Amino acid sequence: MAKENKNCNLKEYSFATEEIPRLSINNPETDKRIADGLPVVITDSGLVQSALHWDLDYLQENIGDGKFTVYKSNNKRFQYFDDKKVDSCKDFQKPMEHMDLTFSEFVSKLKTAKAGKDRVYLQQALNEGVGKRIVTDFLGFNWSWVTEQQKKNKFGALTSNLLLIGMEGNVTPAHYDEQENFFAQIRGYKRFIMFHPDQFKCMYPYPTYHPCDRQSQVDFDNPDFKRFPKFKDAKGYETVVGPGDVLFLPMYWWHHVESVPEQGHTISVTFWYKAGPIGNINYPLSPQQKVSMMRNLEKMIHQALNNADEVPEFMQNMVLGRYTDPPS
Repeated sequence: MAKENKNCNLKEYSFATEEIPRLSINNPETDKRIADGLPVVITDSGLVQSALHWDLDYLQENIGDGKFTVYKSNNKRFQYFDDKKVDSCKDFQKPMEHMDLTFSEFVSKLKTAKAGKDRVYLQQALNEGVGKRIVTDFLGFNWSWVTEQQKKNKFGALTSNLLLIGMEGNVTPAHYDEQENFFAQIRGYKRFIMFHPDQFKCMYPYPTYHPCDRQSQVDFDNPDFKRFPKFKDAKGYETVVGPGDVLFLPMYWWHHVESVPEQGHTISVTFWYKAGPIGNINYPLSPQQKVSMMRNLEKMIHQALNNADEVPEFMQNMVLGRYTDPPS
């Protein structure tokens, strides 16, 4: 397990951050943070202990001959986009290219990719197509602990275990997800910069109909404060996870992820769970509930208008001069 953060060569940004706690599985505060929907790094869960020997050679020999989902980018950024929404944005340029490769083909590209372009990132669900040794390692995960957390916190069903393999220096720009996630690090180091859902106004997400829905429009490397002025007020949390660490990543928490430079490639496995059933609604609403409500309203308006070009003017007409200034 990682005993210390690899903080070398980490970029400094315009916003302040606090450290996300690193706690033992036996610390009562660990369970409390998960129950409260707060991020925490669990240092000794043993969740993926049976996979800590995974490296490129072992995976290449044992993972199977199928095709794997690989993304290629001409820079360090790997920004997710929804192919189904591309046609709704006429001038949209895909930020990365999707490829289906064998694992050997992926490894070849990873080893020969240049620092500035042709970067690659494998993102593949661990499914029935993998080899027997990988299945054995997978079955050896600490399922009793993670399933206990699922039941205790009333998470929904496990939807997927995603295998992530990236080059050092790869960046997944700030976004939020609508599922709970236990992010387990196997090899290398990843830096997570996270923002509470109450920072929604500072993060300027793309519209829900945009292919980059749930992604921040702000370029952390060169923020445009004229266009995104509230980003100056953003306050984040951060940590670096290494082999054996598990980060609880609550849904609706923004996260910007970097594979730490000069520390080699990274291998990670995610444990995605659906949101639990909605219980009694208590007021005031939580920031997470407000984000969910805003998303649903925005989707409903777009669906009713049936024209993405009409949404901006409609939204502005609804609030400008009515809710942007106090009534006299």
